[in-house]
Amino acid sequence: MRVALLTREYPPEVYGGAGVHVEYLARSLRPLVELTVQCFGAERGEPGVVAHQPPATLAGANAALQTMGVDLAMADSVGPGEGRAPADLVHSHTWYANLAGHVASLLHGIPHVATVHSLEPLRPWKAEQLGGGYALSSWCERVALESAARVIAVSAGMRDDVLAAYPGVDPARVSVVHNGIDPDDYAPSGGGADPATAAVLARIGVDPARPAVVFVGRITRQKGLPVLLRAASGLPADAQLVLLAGAADTPELAAEVVALVDGLQATRTGVVWVQEMLPRADVARVLGACSVFVCPSVYEPLGIVNLEAMACGIPVVASAVGGIPEVVDDGVTGLLVPPDAPEALAQALTAVLAHPARGAAMGAAGRRRAVEHFSWSAVAGQTAELYREVLAGSDLRATA
Repeated sequence: MRVALLTREYPPEVYGGAGVHVEYLARSLRPLVELTVQCFGAERGEPGVVAHQPPATLAGANAALQTMGVDLAMADSVGPGEGRAPADLVHSHTWYANLAGHVASLLHGIPHVATVHSLEPLRPWKAEQLGGGYALSSWCERVALESAARVIAVSAGMRDDVLAAYPGVDPARVSVVHNGIDPDDYAPSGGGADPATAAVLARIGVDPARPAVVFVGRITRQKGLPVLLRAASGLPADAQLVLLAGAADTPELAAEVVALVDGLQATRTGVVWVQEMLPRADVARVLGACSVFVCPSVYEPLGIVNLEAMACGIPVVASAVGGIPEVVDDGVTGLLVPPDAPEALAQALTAVLAHPARGAAMGAAGRRRAVEHFSWSAVAGQTAELYREVLAGSDLRATA
């Protein structure tokens, strides 16, 4: 079974949860199927991985148009050609590659499986980033999902969202396969007592003797960082706020975050903002050394970063949106709060900080839950079985 993964992100160019998903899924699928990867960006120099750049004729065009140009090249690349065997099935991730999967399905007569990590209709703030391209990204996603042989949702909540946003999608074609976690890459760090962790904390300016709330994510409307920054004034005075956050979607959002951080730093100590992307091992060390992880997202299909924090053995305070309640067991591995509610967020974080023993117990329970229920080997096995079902069932192949 020859499968081609179609994705915008692939190592080393990974900046979000979808890219992390593809990286680990590809690694775990390789023993199960004959896998190739079609991605955006620079040549990777890795066997079986083909990278694509936007066509030169679209240089300076709207970002969504450039994406569509890459998708057409991907669709061609998975078919028969000199020195390559055609794919039996294509599997796209996010709207950035969905059109490639759809066109490949029509062009080569092979089934298209699409994993949904988020939905364009539920992210209207992307119009700030893409302008008119937002209409194009929404169109790419809708056409691809409505005609896909199978749609994979990363949570049950995401499945409900797919069917609500796109009534044309057949419910029988929508399956749930959760994101996963590598418990070796993300594990308790031992805090400041571990020399490697202590070095990272010293380099970024975190005091291991003080409690700390940590946020990890891109600066997008979806991730709710301004909500956290407005909540932070209600945290205990000795609590640090550690922000591993960069790559703002728009200059306006960047300016808003800068103003809020500046205001906090003027009134309290221990506000640490790391804007560059840290190596994964250092992120895990920071997570394991902090008191509580916070996920203030206003929209989140699953939130793989919550799994990463749980695997590192710390409690999670998160918004009760999307698939997050399927990951964070409220009162057991952390606390859930309403989205876009700074006061409730501050109260929940303070409750965890005020009871370190309870927080430690939540962290231990989170680690167990992450390891037992969200392994990448299980995710890959479910995905490969879904491929076999699709290939065996011609009625599930998209034709339009």
